[in-house]
Amino acid sequence: MDKDNSSINNYNHSVSLLERKTLVITGVKKIENFDTNHFLLETTMGFMIIKGEDLELIKLDTLAGHVTIKGSINSIDYIVDNSKKGKEESVFSRLFR
Repeated sequence: MDKDNSSINNYNHSVSLLERKTLVITGVKKIENFDTNHFLLETTMGFMIIKGEDLELIKLDTLAGHVTIKGSINSIDYIVDNSKKGKEESVFSRLFR
């Protein structure tokens, strides 16, 4: 197992939203995709989609797994996929429906 990946797995996952403008997330393994309207993150608790307007990545700490996003936050969703096969494909297909 990769040393960096195992260290992130040891961190707890938390989400802190301040006035719907600043979002601080811990336990982030990877940022899959992002633009000014959405972020797709892989966290220790599964995939997460953040939707909003004028979103921008303010802080990224890859060693600790911390991410800070600013903008107008409209929704925070976790993607639940019970199937074992094609997990990556189904995550992306759900995102772009």
